[in-house]
Amino acid sequence: MEAGIPSAWVTRWAHLVTPGAPVLDVAAGGGRHARWFAARGHAVLAVDRDADALESMSACEGIETLAADIEGAPWPVSADRRFAAVVVTHYLHRPLFAHLIDSVAPGGILIYETFAVGNGTIGKPSNPAFLLEPGELLEAVRGRLRVIAYEDGFVQTPRAAYVQRICAVHEVEAAMDRLTIGNTPPGPPRYDLAG
Repeated sequence: MEAGIPSAWVTRWAHLVTPGAPVLDVAAGGGRHARWFAARGHAVLAVDRDADALESMSACEGIETLAADIEGAPWPVSADRRFAAVVVTHYLHRPLFAHLIDSVAPGGILIYETFAVGNGTIGKPSNPAFLLEPGELLEAVRGRLRVIAYEDGFVQTPRAAYVQRICAVHEVEAAMDRLTIGNTPPGPPRYDLAG
């Protein structure tokens, strides 16, 4: 993976994020996604345990950083703070699934992409603790978010890897049958799959 280039999965679904709305980048590292969203007018909270990596974003307009141990300490984001998008890539700590989903605002999306079982046969990570089981992201959001897109398989680029990816929406139930978009008739929300 080239440093600084956002994931194609993230950029593919970013059109579903309300323009200018807040974004949470979890395990942000050097901030490739935080920077990308901030450059598009979003206020971004970048969370990572590596304070040095976060420091590289200190001068970036629109990015708030939070250095926190998200595995060994309580979830550091206020329970009443919600985001139009929660973005997680190349990171897995299963106990955080509920916090991540709870952080998605009504109408917001979860964009998640990380390594899956099988990856150990071709490289790192190979520890099962860092590899998603088949369907695991689907199970994590079941009953809480509506899945818009899901993939579980092998990719060649940006490097050979087994991955699992999901884009899921926190739908606003009251609007489900009344929503009108442009000249479309009332009905369930329409999520543009083409971007």
